[in-house]
Amino acid sequence: MPEAIQKKTEEAMAKAVAALEREFKRLRTGRATPGLVDNVRVNYYGSETPLAQVASIAAPEPRLLIIKPFDAAVLVEIEKALVKSDLGINPQNDGKVIRLNIPALNEETRKKLVQDTRKILEHAKVAVRSARRDGIKEVEDLCKQKKISEDIRDRYKDILQELTKKYESKLDGQQKSKEEELLKV
Repeated sequence: MPEAIQKKTEEAMAKAVAALEREFKRLRTGRATPGLVDNVRVNYYGSETPLAQVASIAAPEPRLLIIKPFDAAVLVEIEKALVKSDLGINPQNDGKVIRLNIPALNEETRKKLVQDTRKILEHAKVAVRSARRDGIKEVEDLCKQKKISEDIRDRYKDILQELTKKYESKLDGQQKSKEEELLKV
């Protein structure tokens, strides 16, 4: 039974790491990556659809994204969605594809983005700690119900703490590499 709690807790922590990765992909680093437009949704015949489902997205150059719709009729809707998004980049529509020129980041913007990575990191750490807290609570409940001994409870509390350290370390490593990427000129 405590093994199931451990597994569930570790899965929750892994989800926090994956969420951090997704958030970091969305941060603009001055380099074109398809992940920049992952959260853009397009009005596709009346339903909000992720951009990647209605167009191919390519980064042929370090500062250029090219978005080519599968259906030419949706080109204008893609352009509208990009303008509405919080990217801060004006799309260039040539009638067949949309080009997004990614501007170079200035020093002030880089520093602000580094601060943003720290905030995102802290949210992810809170999620990891919440998973640990929930796991410990479940183990405590099992002990109170006399389903496990106090020794087993204490051992699983230690295991959950080690998992927390492991996942927080992963989160710190991801934030550090993203920070280096942002500050690299």
